[in-house]
Amino acid sequence: MSELTLNETQQLLRSAAASFVAARCAPRRLREIRDGADAAGFSLETWRDMAGLGWPGIVIPEEFGGLGLGYADLVVVLEELGSVLAPEPFVSSVLLGGVAVLLAGNVAQQSSILPRVVSGELLLALAHHEPGARHDLFRVATRAERSSGDWQLSGEKDFVLDGSTAQQLVVSARVTGEPGDRDGLGLFLVERGQTGLTVEPVRLVDGRAAARVRLDGVRVKHANVLGEPGRAALVIEAVLDRAALGLCAEMLGGMRRAFELTLDYLKTREQFGVKIGSFQALKHRAARMFVDIELGRSTVMAAARALDADAPGARALVSVAKARLSDTFVELASEALQMHGGIGMTDEHDIGLYLKRARVAEVTLGDAAWHRDRWATLASF
Repeated sequence: MSELTLNETQQLLRSAAASFVAARCAPRRLREIRDGADAAGFSLETWRDMAGLGWPGIVIPEEFGGLGLGYADLVVVLEELGSVLAPEPFVSSVLLGGVAVLLAGNVAQQSSILPRVVSGELLLALAHHEPGARHDLFRVATRAERSSGDWQLSGEKDFVLDGSTAQQLVVSARVTGEPGDRDGLGLFLVERGQTGLTVEPVRLVDGRAAARVRLDGVRVKHANVLGEPGRAALVIEAVLDRAALGLCAEMLGGMRRAFELTLDYLKTREQFGVKIGSFQALKHRAARMFVDIELGRSTVMAAARALDADAPGARALVSVAKARLSDTFVELASEALQMHGGIGMTDEHDIGLYLKRARVAEVTLGDAAWHRDRWATLASF
């Protein structure tokens, strides 16, 4: 069987996801969420219904309430969610926060936290990126200092996805060394509402929720340290790789749907007495969009299979996928909006929502330039 062919489990997951989003997740609900007073930026009811289908547990082992499947299974669901721009906190709560606990936590921490993440009861967020870091994974200035057997955290984080609604934050902080050093990082579980913790909600261009987080002497018990303090670099890289892959799958779904909306418009809009889809120049542009989608799909599936197999080149393939999707989602969404003409510029038409999402996803978890540089470094160029 070809590596790009979906197996029976993946076909069933895709079918279930497609049916769910068709019934529950029309892009128009983003306007209702955006214009409402709720700062969550997503529907908690919809998230719990997704949890009822088992989706947050796809890559979580069975002993912690998950399905114990792989990333090649997960991406088919995330593509469908991305096709309708579903804002539910899959990347933030599962692939950033949840996977950090899975990879770095001890059995007691995993057993306490992961089943609640899988059920949708507990929302997590990873507070790692810092002002001025510009995607540098190790430019962390937030400090963790020992205090009477526990830890005290002080510093600032930005671009914390869904941080305004998370009940627990996984915070990276420097135990030793200076910003930019690979060694010396730790991961700490911080409960919402702790003394010294300030969470400032931020609304992104695409309407999704994020936060700025300030820590002023926040006390963390030693039992809430994930892994060994000072040795979190490998975990941080692994977590961000998996989250970037999940984001790529969502971006792929967004590209696919933007293309479908554009094809529908080309087949119905008339100019000079004929359908504009008959114009040769527009046919060429549509063909290019199709090629970009298929190339993107190949990179996403290749990276997912590599992560599942723990292949040596998995990290590089994730960067290939993110660089490719960051560039082509923005280009395709821009083309789609332009081909819609004036109507594409209105807030009432869905196509503009896809361009806004493309602009945010482009720079989330590393932009194209950063991932190309990372790929070159991993390939020893």
